Amino acid sequence: MPMLTQLRQDHANMARMLHVLQLKQKTLSAGERPNFQLVREVVDYILDYMEGFTLPLERVLADRLQAKQPGCEELTKRLSSDYQALREQLKRLSNDIDMILMDAVVPMDRFADDLKAYLEAHRAYLRDEREKLFPLIREHFDDDDLEQLAKALPEGATAQLERLQEAYPELYAELKEAPEPAT
Repeated sequence: MPMLTQLRQDHANMARMLHVLQLKQKTLSAGERPNFQLVREVVDYILDYMEGFTLPLERVLADRLQAKQPGCEELTKRLSSDYQALREQLKRLSNDIDMILMDAVVPMDRFADDLKAYLEAHRAYLRDEREKLFPLIREHFDDDDLEQLAKALPEGATAQLERLQEAYPELYAELKEAPEPAT
């Protein structure tokens, strides 16, 4: 099931990015100033990834899963709603980072708290996917279903991921230093 393997790898990569953000959040909470340019790269990357890959995949996956197992509609709708809320949290953080990088006054304790809340929410979302959604995919999708799912991704989704990896070199240098996440 190469598609499920890809989803697991995406989770591991996202966990690494969240770890990088957590390190910066801890720096902030300790009263120090982190590398906000790196924080900007991580946030931009996650937002771009959400728009270009995750949201289209989520829509296709939810539709196919509901067609195969109508009882999972509540879960897929909740996960979709949770993901939209994550996106909104991240957009607010992005706006705050813009202000910080322009030397505007942004209360660092509030920013640190908002970043911590986002990290907790995103980790909870990944846990729900891993513990609730992935087992449904394994149970109800065969290799042909997963192949069809891969074909249903938006055109250029793979190229979008490659472009993102090239666009954020500082982030990837930091990710290489991040420990392997426990998923």
